Amino acid sequence: MAADPIDPHASAWHLFGAVMRRCRESEPRVALRRAAADLYVDHSNLAKWERGERTPPPEMVSRLDEVYGAGGILTALYGTLVRLNAAAESDRLRAGRYLENPAYRNGDDDMERRAALQFLAGLTGLGALDTLGISGEPLRRFLELSPDQANRAIEEWELACADHLHALRTRPPAQVAADLLIDLLAVRRQLDTSTPADVIELQRVMAALSTLHANVLTRLGDHGAAIRWWRTARQASDASGDLELRLSVRATETGHGLFGQRDPATVLRLTQSAQQIAGDRPSLGLALILCSQAKALMLLGRHAEAQQTLNTFRELVTADPPAVDIMPGYWNGGQLPNAENTIYAGAGNEAEANSAGERLLTLNSDYQTAARVRLNEALCTVVNGGIDQGMQLAASVIDALPQVYNDRMVLETGRRVLSAVPKDQPDRPSVAEFREMLALEPARSA
Repeated sequence: MAADPIDPHASAWHLFGAVMRRCRESEPRVALRRAAADLYVDHSNLAKWERGERTPPPEMVSRLDEVYGAGGILTALYGTLVRLNAAAESDRLRAGRYLENPAYRNGDDDMERRAALQFLAGLTGLGALDTLGISGEPLRRFLELSPDQANRAIEEWELACADHLHALRTRPPAQVAADLLIDLLAVRRQLDTSTPADVIELQRVMAALSTLHANVLTRLGDHGAAIRWWRTARQASDASGDLELRLSVRATETGHGLFGQRDPATVLRLTQSAQQIAGDRPSLGLALILCSQAKALMLLGRHAEAQQTLNTFRELVTADPPAVDIMPGYWNGGQLPNAENTIYAGAGNEAEANSAGERLLTLNSDYQTAARVRLNEALCTVVNGGIDQGMQLAASVIDALPQVYNDRMVLETGRRVLSAVPKDQPDRPSVAEFREMLALEPARSA
């Protein structure tokens, strides 16, 4: 009799159970009763683990890996789910909600499932499997459960990129990450079977989707995974041979690196390396790299150099250089007023910062942009000596955001406001209150 079907999308623990079964049924196939005998457990309990109705105790997981021939996949995934569940419990307790025992839940853990899918994708094709000494074949077979396996035309992929960009600007980041992951797996599968004529265009799609995924992971504060996806985006853009795309990906990577992902000095070095790829030809890609460079200089306190670089960036952008033609609304969606708003706020130039912020909001009024413009207003206020006023404004911005939208990039912008407080003023009540608010982790639930 066929085993009961498992829906890996029902919950994180259903996903874990589905991986268990897929590993057990991969060659060499192990019967359920035989596996139960080798594990010294009742076969009915083992079946419940595979169906996601129960979770195995921690001391059983390494033995499961051995009996199922999973090569470490189950141990790594189980540890990830336990850590994610602990983070979710902390979030829910902080919100005054009781979290039931995860071993006896039956679905209400969408965040953990989505993050687990991110984890599985991160293991596939990024070198992590080799590092962990894990055989990737059982995992790859499991990932074949993902929907939408049919190859798509390039026009459909370009539409998918536009859809994901819209989702990035309008939906909670954890939700966007889960949907992006499905398409990333699909385009990677299609690349493996595509004709040479389609490879270049599919590499461009892979670069665009990987960039969006790294952006989302940055918002979620998963910086290690984000850096790996930036690497994937760079490799795909390089393979496409599209210079503008290569530069734009690197500009986006360095810009996001300034939100707690990398040290500003490291970002500055990366922008300088990217400039060598650009050469002397004016382009939007080069301009965007200078945008990241100017922001890095501002964070390093080198305001005169930041202003000079901003001026060069402005000259390039106003010359209307050629731009990337895949997902164009992402690469030229208001970087100039964004940079001006950030840099002028850091220098305390209130009039210019506010003017740039207003222009930016006419181009892009998503939740993150609106919050960061207000936080830059608070930053400018603090730089000009209005500590209490700036702290209160910043606190009101953070407090007004629904928890699922209070992402890492917003919190890092808040930390810039906090870092502008003079060193001799750390104990002011408004400063202490805002510091405590920023200690909260952004929520990952959708």
